[in-house]
Amino acid sequence: MRLSFSTLGCPDWQFEDIFSIASDLGYNGIEIRGIADEIYAPKIKNIETINNKLQKAGIKIPILTSGAYLADNPDIGEAYKEIEDYAKLAQKLGIKYIRVMGEKTPEPICPDDILFHFKALCEITKTYGVELLIETNGFLADSTVMRDFIAGFENCGVLWDVHHTVRYFQETPAYTVKNIGKFIKHTHIKDSVVGRNGKLTYMLTGYGDIPIEEAVRELKNIGYDGYYSYEWVKRWANELAEPGVAFYQYIIYMKDLE
Repeated sequence: MRLSFSTLGCPDWQFEDIFSIASDLGYNGIEIRGIADEIYAPKIKNIETINNKLQKAGIKIPILTSGAYLADNPDIGEAYKEIEDYAKLAQKLGIKYIRVMGEKTPEPICPDDILFHFKALCEITKTYGVELLIETNGFLADSTVMRDFIAGFENCGVLWDVHHTVRYFQETPAYTVKNIGKFIKHTHIKDSVVGRNGKLTYMLTGYGDIPIEEAVRELKNIGYDGYYSYEWVKRWANELAEPGVAFYQYIIYMKDLE
């Protein structure tokens, strides 16, 4: 089992802090979603030096997660530019995948312009030797919709956010993997509960009701060899537990499953 965490979970940390915790806890990878005040990966200072240090320590950057989204985007030209910037950086650093989202928010709105843009972007990233992964986010968190959507494309795959398929479409991991398992190349893990008032609260891994153990089992059954990347969304929700606590608890939980 290859474990990584997204830097979304440690928005106040500099690279040395990120490197130290990943190395000390035995993480296999670090998913780059910004470092400190800079969330746009191509603008991160000394990122080539950072990548070299990680490689020497046996820690990989499995994916660069862009913030670009395709549906109802008034700045779609900027989204294209962002994906190309990320593809150029991924090529330079030897990173295989970059992430794009269909919709800006997890809640589904069912737009109709994603197909056109995704096809064009897959062609762009192909020229850089990079694969574009689209996340199970928004209406594409419905795995039957994602299955039909992704089947017609090349040079791409799915980033499975387990939380979104369960929370927004009440799918079991077995159902999701049956539909899109062969397309899944990277996985996001996070946990939550929904209170009586309908409010969603993110929890430390295993303290919510997202069936993470089942998700791991289903992926193992199909021979999945990608990363299980912890997406602790502290950059967007500062009230969450500190990253040192969350990253430690996650890797202990996942190694217990293994």
